[in-house]
Amino acid sequence: MTRAMRVTGRCTFHGEGVYWDEPRQRLLLVDMLAGAVVELGPDLVPLRHEYGGIAAVIRRRAAGGYVLAVERGFRFLDEDLVPTGETVEVFDDPSIRMNEGGCDPQGRLHVGTMAYDTATGRGAVYRMGPDRSVAPVLNGVTISNGLQWSADGGTAFYVDTPTDHVWRFRYDPTDGTFHDREPFIDLSDVVGHPDGMTIDEEGGLWVAMYGGWAVRRFDGAGVLSDVVELPTRDVTCATFGGAERSTLFITTSRDGWGEEHAEPEAGSVFAFETDVRGARQHPYAG
Repeated sequence: MTRAMRVTGRCTFHGEGVYWDEPRQRLLLVDMLAGAVVELGPDLVPLRHEYGGIAAVIRRRAAGGYVLAVERGFRFLDEDLVPTGETVEVFDDPSIRMNEGGCDPQGRLHVGTMAYDTATGRGAVYRMGPDRSVAPVLNGVTISNGLQWSADGGTAFYVDTPTDHVWRFRYDPTDGTFHDREPFIDLSDVVGHPDGMTIDEEGGLWVAMYGGWAVRRFDGAGVLSDVVELPTRDVTCATFGGAERSTLFITTSRDGWGEEHAEPEAGSVFAFETDVRGARQHPYAG
């Protein structure tokens, strides 16, 4: 086991969706329930961009600027993270919100949802194509979380948190569909529950454990190969960044603690220097 180092103060209430913005060499993460994006430049001093509502997932656009998954759809931001006014509405149910996702190698953005009351099976995963058309691709999920693809794009790895599994799908890159779901990593006997997830160039999956004080790495065969411990309980997401893409950045949460009982480091960003390089996270093609 190894231990991550705290690199910021408490800069979020519910830090999530961490993303390395490679062209700008900066880290972006969402303060999800506060509707904000937090920018960390080379000095790792947090700069907040407030939007209100929910801010769930941010990804760079291949054409420049960014796409931000908000409560029930997608907004677009310019290079300075200023909204452009464009919005894609996905659904209108006020009891459901966007939660987590990512882009496949073809640049289609997938973001999953969950019910505010975490009711079983009320979530889905939506795919937005480069033309901004949106369609559901997975239904009947509960708390949609980590989503990553293999280097060849033929396999998708997915977390629906209450199942305590990482699931593996055969992924069809021609039409962006998921097939042949099977269990890949069983986390039911591990402290905490799987949340966000990233992947390295060797095919290793790094799974943030909410309530589990750690990020766990599993090799390409699904075998545990490393545990990165944190001093705070609710670990939410991880991504690789830095000049060599070998620094694992990790977000945490203080949601649900009550301010008087919150751990002093909850809501901070942590980092860990690995001996592998992270796979590049694909931009949105639209």
